[in-house]
Amino acid sequence: MSQYIRDRWGTERGFPGGPVYSITQTTDGYLWIGTDAGLVRFDGLNFRLVQDLGPTPISTGPVFGLLADGDGNLWVRSWGPMMLLYRGGELKNVRSDLNWPYSAVTAMYGTKDGALLFSEMDSGAIMYRGNGFETLVPATALPRSPVISMAETPGGDIWMGTRDAGLFRLSGREISAITKGLPDQKINCLLPDGETDMWVGTDNGVVRWDGTDLTRAGAPSSLNNIQTLAMTRDRDSNIWIGTARGLLRLNPGGVSSFNERDRWSSGAVTALFEDREGNLWVGSTQGIERLRDGVFMTYSASKGMPSESIGPVWADSGERAWFAPSDGGLYWLSREQVGRVTDAGLGSDVVYSITGGKDELWVGRQRGGLTHLRFKGGSLAARTYTRAEGLTQNSVYAVHQNRDGTVWAGTLSGGVSRLTGGKFTTYTTANGLASNTINSILEGSDGKMWFATPAGLSALSNGRWQAYTSRDGLPSDNVNCLFEDSAGVLWVGTAGGISFVNSGQVHLPPEAPGVLREQILGIAEDKSGSLWIATSNHVLSVNRDRLMGGGLGEADVREYGPADGLLGVEGVKRHRSVVADPLGRIWFSLNRGISVVDPARLRGGSVPAIAHIQTISADGTPIDLRTPVRIPASRQRIAFGYAGLSLSAPERVRFRYKLDGFDPAWSESASTREAIYTNLSPGSYRFRLVASNSNGLWNSEEAVIGFEIEPMLWQTWWFRLSAGLAGILALLALYRFRLHQLTRQMNVRFEERLAERTRIAQELHDTLLQGFLSASMQLHVATDRLPADSSARPLLSRVLQLMGQVIEEGRNAVQGLRSSNSSGSLDLEQALSRVPQELTAGEQTGFRVIVEGRSLPLHPVIRDEVYRIGREALVNAFRHSRASNIEVEVEYVTRQLRVLVRDDGCGIDPQVLRSGRDGHWGISGMRERAERIGARLKVRSRVSAGTEVELSVPGHIAFQAHPSDRPPRWFNRLYPRKSGGAKRRRE
Repeated sequence: MSQYIRDRWGTERGFPGGPVYSITQTTDGYLWIGTDAGLVRFDGLNFRLVQDLGPTPISTGPVFGLLADGDGNLWVRSWGPMMLLYRGGELKNVRSDLNWPYSAVTAMYGTKDGALLFSEMDSGAIMYRGNGFETLVPATALPRSPVISMAETPGGDIWMGTRDAGLFRLSGREISAITKGLPDQKINCLLPDGETDMWVGTDNGVVRWDGTDLTRAGAPSSLNNIQTLAMTRDRDSNIWIGTARGLLRLNPGGVSSFNERDRWSSGAVTALFEDREGNLWVGSTQGIERLRDGVFMTYSASKGMPSESIGPVWADSGERAWFAPSDGGLYWLSREQVGRVTDAGLGSDVVYSITGGKDELWVGRQRGGLTHLRFKGGSLAARTYTRAEGLTQNSVYAVHQNRDGTVWAGTLSGGVSRLTGGKFTTYTTANGLASNTINSILEGSDGKMWFATPAGLSALSNGRWQAYTSRDGLPSDNVNCLFEDSAGVLWVGTAGGISFVNSGQVHLPPEAPGVLREQILGIAEDKSGSLWIATSNHVLSVNRDRLMGGGLGEADVREYGPADGLLGVEGVKRHRSVVADPLGRIWFSLNRGISVVDPARLRGGSVPAIAHIQTISADGTPIDLRTPVRIPASRQRIAFGYAGLSLSAPERVRFRYKLDGFDPAWSESASTREAIYTNLSPGSYRFRLVASNSNGLWNSEEAVIGFEIEPMLWQTWWFRLSAGLAGILALLALYRFRLHQLTRQMNVRFEERLAERTRIAQELHDTLLQGFLSASMQLHVATDRLPADSSARPLLSRVLQLMGQVIEEGRNAVQGLRSSNSSGSLDLEQALSRVPQELTAGEQTGFRVIVEGRSLPLHPVIRDEVYRIGREALVNAFRHSRASNIEVEVEYVTRQLRVLVRDDGCGIDPQVLRSGRDGHWGISGMRERAERIGARLKVRSRVSAGTEVELSVPGHIAFQAHPSDRPPRWFNRLYPRKSGGAKRRRE
């Protein structure tokens, strides 16, 4: 009994208080406790007094009975006529739905096939199978005494125990009273046993129905005359009995109880329940307690051991564990019995090391050298070897026996001695040993001998020594322990961590966790290939293959502590402080006694944790999870509270979570029970949660909850659409405004240029041309007065001719400054159509002008520049292209003016097209004119394929302002014109 791990909860640990009447567990993993204070839900860490699991709060009052069915529902028997049902996260009163008379339910029981049995004062015994109720025994067939306990045997008989009228059995349709052999008329509890038998607990002891009669046979006398309040059977077939004087356990070994010093209260045990993980829950008048099998069974001074400070440990083939306390002596442990060996002075000497074979034991001692113990029959023979027999030193720290019977004795400072044929052979540093201090000895599967020393690892094979140190890959030169696994790999425990030797090479485990870089004091292997390791601060089990190959996961390294039955977790430095016995159990010598674990039992009893999302809060405000979860947009901090229901060791449950719609992957596993997200965008999300139990087993079933974050006003789709449209309109207005500004600036510049040209033309006309005309008139008068045969007359005539040419060219220049004759009074297309006439081009070249769109008024400066560019292109085409057809295309659209001149002539050489021809400025001149007016000029040509000249002028530059292009009046009011610009227009 003392090996059970016991945890207790009273009011000081959050238990609401009051006597416990009933305990059960629903399929969702929650533990439910019926108390005098009401209904309590427990997740392993936190108690919750349930009142508000439903649309309206319910005051349950004292809860006397609980029954969990196979559908996950919880039936709650409360005070008076109230009958509560917990289903789908809600608790409600279903009394009116059941159409029962207005009287109390006094007992409930769940059968193996899923049916529910109820005892009701006015209706009798009722069975419920999910589709309706069936009356099994009417109230008139039972005494008026309330039925307070019910049970069903596998054979189908239903048993009912009353408060003061005895025991009744329903077999088929016949009800019968069982009175003979009943020690008391009050039947507090019933427990089926086998096909037909039944244990009956009364106020005056326990009796057993053997199929025919009530008898005390099979019930120990210690169960007589004791008030029995509750009974249950665990998965190991132990019968647990709650009495007014505490808890008892009944099994083939008899009745056991906790010692008086272990009893945590004097209250009566009123409720018992075994959960899905095998934990036994004990309810009493003082609170609730959990009993569970520990992973480890620990033997210490408090459990009858001679000392808690133990040195070496060894398990023989006879199911005995040998151990030696650090303060001296040699002991054995078998079936919880402890014995002592005092022969050969072992009772007063410190034992450093133990090893052995069949019916023999070799012991290394602090002062007495090496002792050999032989067991034959019931007698013990001992022989001790000391320096007198050839042993190098009497302080033997490590002893090892080879498969051939050779014994090796490693000393504290005298090297190692080999005993064979009754003679010792000693090896020291002079022979090649790394140090004369030997910590551990091992024979490899290949016959090689290994020696652990404080100065490194030494190997002896075929008379040759080999040394391994930190330079060869060991974590530390100080080697504590050695172990060869079932695959022939040598594991080396050092002061700096663990390593292994494979094929003669030292390797460090890749990605070894920090606990394996501590001082390693002992290593053993179980039958599944896992390594069990004791360090200076931890007890571990490690997946050996993953440790060697890398990729260790959370489930591959398991740490153990007090919650697993260990009293201490510090290993001891002795040869063989961790060993495996022939049954596969692993024995540990630790700082608080000897602990043993059965890995096979550990692997077979793991139950996954059940993940539950318990709460959601937004900025500290709880959110109701019973309705679709919608979180206001103004909330910035969303917290999820959750639990992992593994009641054995809830503090070791670990979680991973993921928020679909936000997290790209699962979170790292952690033990925290809250996840927090801040500043999530509006939208739909799903929070997913998985949990692992204390053994690292992850549950594949997720807890999932969906929720939606409502958008703020500016985050709604219609607001974003409106804002987008408003932005587009604003950009368009800004563009129009800027376009209007640029157009106005261009117009101002064009008007200034036109006015300047007009002024220059007037100045030239009024000064230079008038002066030339006056001089010409004077020359005409002078020439007319000369005789016809005067030799000066031809010279003057020549001067007059030159002056006439100058005057004509001046008139043309003045007219060009004002407005070209060819383009001033004509439309652009008409002016371009007259170019061939000016060039007197032959009729053998086809020519036409194409106009697309309605002609729009052009700014005079732009019109002249476009005409000159187009005229230059036409002149080049007529003079140089040798084309058969030449076309001019003028396109008027609102966004641009486009002039295209194309021919089917010989084309332009690419080099000429890129850089022009020396002494010719036609193409470069066209490009310069286009740049001055903000136009774009493209010249495309290929040899023998013709030439195409395209000129594009933006509409806001080319065309005079049109009323439809002007900004609206409200725009002008927002952005008035500068006075300077208006003044220039008036000028």
